[in-house]
Amino acid sequence: SVRGLAAGPETHFGFQTVTEAERREKIYQVFESVAKKYDVMNDSMTLGIHRVWKDILVHKMNPSPGTLLLDVAGGTGDIAFRFINYVRSVRERQLQRKLKHHQNLSWQEISESYKEDKLKSLGDSQVVVCDINKEMLKVGKQKAQHLGYSEGLSWVLGNAEELPFDDDKFDVYTIAFGIRNVTRIDLALQEAYRVLKPGGRFLCLEFSHVSNPLLSRLYDLYSFQVIPVLGEVIAGDWKSYQYLVESIRRFPPQEELKAMIEDAGFFNVDYQNLNSGIVAIHSGFKL
Repeated sequence: SVRGLAAGPETHFGFQTVTEAERREKIYQVFESVAKKYDVMNDSMTLGIHRVWKDILVHKMNPSPGTLLLDVAGGTGDIAFRFINYVRSVRERQLQRKLKHHQNLSWQEISESYKEDKLKSLGDSQVVVCDINKEMLKVGKQKAQHLGYSEGLSWVLGNAEELPFDDDKFDVYTIAFGIRNVTRIDLALQEAYRVLKPGGRFLCLEFSHVSNPLLSRLYDLYSFQVIPVLGEVIAGDWKSYQYLVESIRRFPPQEELKAMIEDAGFFNVDYQNLNSGIVAIHSGFKL
């Protein structure tokens, strides 16, 4: 179309055809408008199961003290807080083992050692949350303050398609329910590859495609009939949730996304379906 030529390549916003620039703007508006209700909405849309999916993602990552994580499109902090909790508990177990092995230490020495380790409860781990949306970051920072997370956590405004970080910087890159809102997935994947250290891991949690035909029919019914109504009732925002549902249906299925991740240079790419493929976790390594 003439409009397409004038304003850059065409893409999709839900089921509409729009230019890439228009899509970026529309998605920005969606997340600006749902930011404050994002958590409540996630709980009601997924009946709370999104929490379990995020737990599984962090368990799959299995970070150890010292891991540097970049969480992209993670504005509300869900992955970051889980990462910090996980590393703390690994560190805690290490500490217990260490104290067991030093049975003959004096109480003074044990106390000193414990204090020292307590101060470094993350063992140099860091998580950087990068999100394109100021509103989402604001909500995440407020949550962090409220829940008492500050050590090893930083917030950066940035675009997944051109990340504001150096090459070979992070051990792990995660993106949870964010990649389908990126306009150029191929660019986001190239950027993920660039900022990871050699040996680093890419992990993506995203709504995917349900293989079971009966479940697929029920899921469609729920998505298109129930979710927008929930959006209206909870957030007074039918259109944003209508978009979220449509964007899930437009997203490439498991095998297609796997091929895209391989095209970006990742090795040993695989995926795990959760709840019959309602969501999938894709994993790959930079060698």
